[in-house]
Amino acid sequence: MNISLPDALKTYVDEQVIQRGYGTSSEYVRELIRNDQDRSRLREMLLVGGASEPAGVADPAYFDGLRAKVRKPGKTGTRG
Repeated sequence: MNISLPDALKTYVDEQVIQRGYGTSSEYVRELIRNDQDRSRLREMLLVGGASEPAGVADPAYFDGLRAKVRKPGKTGTRG
């Protein structure tokens, strides 16, 4: 895939590659696309969540329960 950019945008991309430590402009563009995909997925999840029925009351007890789940022994808190 080839992308044509006006000189001003090409200069901007070249500057970002240097400033952010990318090896090539392709690496920079790939990251932009991945970030856009992430934003699209997040937006979709938010829309689905906003349209769903409430699961319950988000009161202090609810958040205490979430904290207790996170602090359970054997949980690392990371995804693998």
